[in-house]
Amino acid sequence: MAVLLGCIADDFTGGADLAGMLVKAGMKTIQLIGVPTGLGPKDVDAIVIALKSRTNSVTEAVDESLKALEWLKSQDCQQFYFKYCSTFDSTSAGNIGPVAEALMKALNTNFTIACPAFPANKRSIYKGHLFVGDELLSESGMRNHPLTPMMDSNLVRVLQKQVTAKVGLTDYSVVKGGSGVIQKRFADLQKDGYQFSIVDALSDIDLHSIGAACADLPLVTGGSGIALGLPENFRKKGLLKTSADADKLGDAGGLRAVISGSCSVATQEQVRLMKAHSPAYHLDPLALADGKNVVREALEWAAQHIASGPVLIYATSAPEEVRNIQERLGIDKAGAMVEDALAGIARGLVRSGVGQLIVAGGETSGAVVKALGISGLRIGSEIAPGVPWTKAIFEDSTVQPLMLALKSGNFGGPQFFNEAWDYIK
Repeated sequence: MAVLLGCIADDFTGGADLAGMLVKAGMKTIQLIGVPTGLGPKDVDAIVIALKSRTNSVTEAVDESLKALEWLKSQDCQQFYFKYCSTFDSTSAGNIGPVAEALMKALNTNFTIACPAFPANKRSIYKGHLFVGDELLSESGMRNHPLTPMMDSNLVRVLQKQVTAKVGLTDYSVVKGGSGVIQKRFADLQKDGYQFSIVDALSDIDLHSIGAACADLPLVTGGSGIALGLPENFRKKGLLKTSADADKLGDAGGLRAVISGSCSVATQEQVRLMKAHSPAYHLDPLALADGKNVVREALEWAAQHIASGPVLIYATSAPEEVRNIQERLGIDKAGAMVEDALAGIARGLVRSGVGQLIVAGGETSGAVVKALGISGLRIGSEIAPGVPWTKAIFEDSTVQPLMLALKSGNFGGPQFFNEAWDYIK
């Protein structure tokens, strides 16, 4: 069975998001954590390598991404995909642009697209500007990401600052014409010396059209939305048959817990609503900084409550609280301390019998996955757009089964933490 699509995601929740989209479209998909060293699985249509490169230095992000690409090339993948956040989280220096340029050079291709649109989660692009619902990204609550704030909604301008190549636009007047018209625009842009094109998208229909137009591109870059349109390209070539059991993971058991490190607007509401119905423990970064054994305290608290239902352990805070903590401890120190503590708590919870675990936040998810010794994830059914249940593949095969949901901070409805358990198959 040939691997059709090889994907590189710049964080762990983003990798699960993309993999879930591919499974939904009938592709058997596995997510691997970090760059593998051995042979890859042969029973899948798509492989997603999840890195923790979104907030690394540009040099580190490029290096890790190229290593991931080389491994995927060794699996004879037919097309490659670079996945980043639907809010185009980056800085003026990168990492989206530099990584994309490096991948293009390694694949010897001179054109690709950039399209983070995800209409199901209210991310759309019009005239090259990224919207969250009816608001420009730069005017929405999502602009205040603590590590990668997005203060400019003009994606052409944002990407042009990060790359040496020319960045053009395929606007909605073209996209609404369908895949053939989009392909002609791509060809015209290349003739004019453009190597990147931001692509407008307002609906899933647009994503399918854009995906079809990308059938012959060696490299596609975007959020997970474009993945909706790619499987059909392989189907038309007779290379893919829809798998009815692509999302089957087996039985789920064990205790239930939620760990939340995200401070996004969506997660704050999800935390608030779960606290109204379930036991909740707030992790205080300042207590960590004072040397208190918060990990042990949280685990002892959880042991008293978890038998009666899901528990919530969270460091989620409002933006002003986050800024106060960062000012007192420093941005990097505060983030690392919280991630390490939540990862330690996750490890203790799993050892004590948690078999169904939700983790909110990309950086938190990365820390938890590493702490648990997870080498990969089998992708299952979707809880909400962009968030599937997964089954952990452990480096240590003797570890008990674990169902894991890695949620990007801004994904999921208000009741996500309360309702997710109903979607385990």
